[in-house]
Amino acid sequence: MTTFAELGVDQDIVDALASKGIVDAFPIQEQTIPLGLPGQDIIGQAKTGTGKTFGFGIPVVQRLGLNPEHGVKALIVVPTRELAVQVYEDMDMLTQNRSTSVVAIYGGKAYEGQIEQLKAGAQIVVGTPGRLIDLSNQRLLDLSHATEVVLDEADKMLDLGFLPDIEKIFTKLPAVRHTQLFSATMPGPIVALARRFMSNPIHIRANDPDEGLTQANIEHLVYRAHSLDKDEIIARILQAEGRGKTVIFTRTKRAAQKLVDELSDRGFNAAAVHGDMSQESRERSMAAFKAGKRDVLIATDVAARGIDVDDVTHVINHTIPDDEKAYLHRVGRTGRAGKTGIAVTFVDWDDLHKWALINRALEFGQPDPVETYSSSPHLYTELGIPEGTKGRLVTAPKASVEKKPAERRHADKPAEGSSDAPRRRRRRTAGDEGAVTETAGDRSPGGGGTHDGGGKEHHDGNSAPRRRRRRRGGSRADGTPAA
Repeated sequence: MTTFAELGVDQDIVDALASKGIVDAFPIQEQTIPLGLPGQDIIGQAKTGTGKTFGFGIPVVQRLGLNPEHGVKALIVVPTRELAVQVYEDMDMLTQNRSTSVVAIYGGKAYEGQIEQLKAGAQIVVGTPGRLIDLSNQRLLDLSHATEVVLDEADKMLDLGFLPDIEKIFTKLPAVRHTQLFSATMPGPIVALARRFMSNPIHIRANDPDEGLTQANIEHLVYRAHSLDKDEIIARILQAEGRGKTVIFTRTKRAAQKLVDELSDRGFNAAAVHGDMSQESRERSMAAFKAGKRDVLIATDVAARGIDVDDVTHVINHTIPDDEKAYLHRVGRTGRAGKTGIAVTFVDWDDLHKWALINRALEFGQPDPVETYSSSPHLYTELGIPEGTKGRLVTAPKASVEKKPAERRHADKPAEGSSDAPRRRRRRTAGDEGAVTETAGDRSPGGGGTHDGGGKEHHDGNSAPRRRRRRRGGSRADGTPAA
């Protein structure tokens, strides 16, 4: 393994990495850092989870110098909010021993804080295309001096339809700049974009020659499962031996919220990240997952590229992704930083044609997924689930049955003759034929009568006088005609 110091990285950056236990470089970093430091344009291609952020981040920080002038000097464009937060954290760590300031610019958050950081002179901006263009159009973000430019996860930007926005951003950048483009896959439109906006880029592929299309350190298990049994299967997988942090992907926002509610009811510590949540709630869920306060994260594809957690042991595809690229990005949340992982994919009967395409593209050799139920023996053996495991934790709180109003009144009413029963006495009120039963607890301390004003009594306990009806144009009470 090659250390970062051997790659020519400045000592303060080496120290910042060492403070996080990072000493040796990954293959993509070994190949890109020596080229990026002198200013060579780079197209870096490597599978997700192989350290691309440091591959472009270290050259950016080092080329800006120890004390760069105030104002935006480097721009890193990412496709999603979650990825913006993750890249921001990595860049902030790299600059901890320098005066360089980093700001994250993305939607779903208030403008004011981001604008204040820009006005304070932040030199590195990490942002999503929409918010970057918005602030630039308002003349609050000046990109005319950004000589370091990075496009991260460019293929995802293509999938999300951001390429027109990227072209707008490039028109606001200086003509002479150092540009790096990083992506897990390299479709044709991305290559065309690179040729248009980059100067003689070097294309680097950091793949092992004997490695297949999928990461060798991830075990892929594919099951044909019934939709009504998936929650039960997942609940049992979550009790497998050695199961650490787990990411579950769903196709829709509604399915994600439904699953997190279901698993929480079963006793699991689950959180969700999807588009119907506010950005603040999404960030809280991600922070709780990274900190280990929640060990199950249920997400839609919006978060597929922003989950950079090294100790994710399992990825579960509750619903099959649309294509092989989405599959690779989902399962790439596990097996990161050289660790091993398990990817479980459920295929509905209606989605067998989708799986056939993914299976062919990724050369899995599993055209017919095994029909699997929560009671299938092979599920237990392949995933290391203890025998006899059920889909609900023993410590799960039992749902309390809501009592009916009549039952609550009966339960709250003390037994007749018990010491807790209020003293009862009978008294007869004037003008009333029946006896009024009154409890001591119903009377005010001063002895006044009822308090609701709804009966015949006033609040002083006396009977209300008979009301005399006035008649218009009729006779008086003494029988004489009215005037």
